[in-house]
Amino acid sequence: MKSFKELGLSNEVLKALTELGFETPSEIQHESIPILLNAESDFIGLAQTGTGKTAAFGLPLLEHIDPAYPYTQALVLAPTRELGQQIAEQLALYSKFLDKVNVLPVYGGAAIKNQIDALKKTQHVIIATPGRLIDLIKRKAVNLEMLQFMVLDEADEMLNMGFKEELDKILSYTPEEKLTWLFSATMPREIKRIVDKYMDDPQEVKVNTKNEVNKNIEHQYTVLKQSNKTEALMRFIDVNPGMRGIVFCRTKRDTQNLAEELLKKSYKADAIHGDLTQMQRDRVMKRFKSNQLQLLIATDVAARGIDVNDLTHVFHFTLPDENAYYTHRSGRTARAGKEGISISFVSGRESGRIRRLEKDLSIEINKVEVPMADAIADIRVQNWAHQILDSKASTKIDPELLEKVNVIFGNLTKEELLAKLVGIEMDSLNTGTGKDLNDTKTYEGRDDYGGGGRGRGRGGRDRRGRDRGRGGDRGRGGDRDRGRGGDRDRSRGGDNRERDRYRKGNKEGGRGEGEGRKRMDKDGDKASRQGFRKKSSAGKEKYSSKNKKKKFKD
Repeated sequence: MKSFKELGLSNEVLKALTELGFETPSEIQHESIPILLNAESDFIGLAQTGTGKTAAFGLPLLEHIDPAYPYTQALVLAPTRELGQQIAEQLALYSKFLDKVNVLPVYGGAAIKNQIDALKKTQHVIIATPGRLIDLIKRKAVNLEMLQFMVLDEADEMLNMGFKEELDKILSYTPEEKLTWLFSATMPREIKRIVDKYMDDPQEVKVNTKNEVNKNIEHQYTVLKQSNKTEALMRFIDVNPGMRGIVFCRTKRDTQNLAEELLKKSYKADAIHGDLTQMQRDRVMKRFKSNQLQLLIATDVAARGIDVNDLTHVFHFTLPDENAYYTHRSGRTARAGKEGISISFVSGRESGRIRRLEKDLSIEINKVEVPMADAIADIRVQNWAHQILDSKASTKIDPELLEKVNVIFGNLTKEELLAKLVGIEMDSLNTGTGKDLNDTKTYEGRDDYGGGGRGRGRGGRDRRGRDRGRGGDRGRGGDRDRGRGGDRDRSRGGDNRERDRYRKGNKEGGRGEGEGRKRMDKDGDKASRQGFRKKSSAGKEKYSSKNKKKKFKD
């Protein structure tokens, strides 16, 4: 494989890469950069998340920007604000030694007035989330008439989040003669529609499109009851005090509740999800990147774009519905040639899911036991003793104070003093109930995801994990960067099941497919009116209970 220098990049960009420690390009970078530097046609790059797609399009894009021209020359669309921020940060690093290239990220959750003020100055590259960009276009704050390059990053994820109409609208504001570069992990039907409609004979590069998993990741799972998951997580943290990782939950409410439980027990953890303001998100990520937090509790959508190295663990507090999400989650660890561990918390009836993941992804997922309380106490006390042994006093201690303490402890033997100190440390341990949390029952032939059994298959009625609160977990509202269906923070499989349910309702009771979507909150949780059917009479809309046969009369 060629080096970055052999790919045709300028000395200024190579100098920045050397300073960043980049030596050898990844496969998608090696294949894409020479093509994009020539800029002769539209381009499609297919590669999994975490393979270096940002540099694959970012480096050649910067080479094409002419700072002397006072207009927006490139637009990069990203599905989430975290990914948009990450792209902007990386482009700033890559362009360090180039002539001044202005790069501006714009996204929901931040003050739009500040973004409008920044856009009054020349911004050569704009990185945007679809909803906020449309708002800015409507306010005539963005002019795309002179655009030369359009980049769609994580295009499949944008469509999955409900940005289909937004993408069509944005593309309609751009000139036909621009070049379009599309990067995606998969090529669903809607992506092909965009390619056919807006791209002209694009060149295509495919790299690792079969959902291959990093070989440096050790995959594990443990079987336990839902009610024991939080305590089990605490035990895994206690056994691995030096770990840094991400815990993936299904909904925003789950992430917040878990983070609060961990904080109550003095664990260094915090949550990141779609209901946080941008200032709150930035504060959480700053603490996580600076090692002030040991664990980040996140949803799949909120974690999109998080780029943190040296993560040792990934926990699947809830299994994702699609294999691609398992790959994306696990890929947060074992980066840059390092090793990592991916641990799934499953119920006994979900064991079939583990077997299918092994088969579909060609990996081995080993069963592990939740650590016992006494083993945790042993490890924690030993670590505590080593910390005391290795510690150095930060301030000089007054000899008189030491003498007073010596007098107080004077009647104790060394063994008695140690016994008291160890006892105090033992009392402070978060060993929880102390019981065995492993579920040792046999669930032969029973699988929550196998499609068999009432309430266990994909169309089953067991939906206890979905929130039913009135109005749902809506957050601040008004942020269009979450897609038409909202920031569901849920993998695609769950959305498909909900859509199928509402289509079925449409056939049986005359309810439109769009009506089903309106009954979802931003996490994909069912809203409070799921038991009502919409009726129209004389131009007025009313709701009546499905369980009542009585008809409304005007």
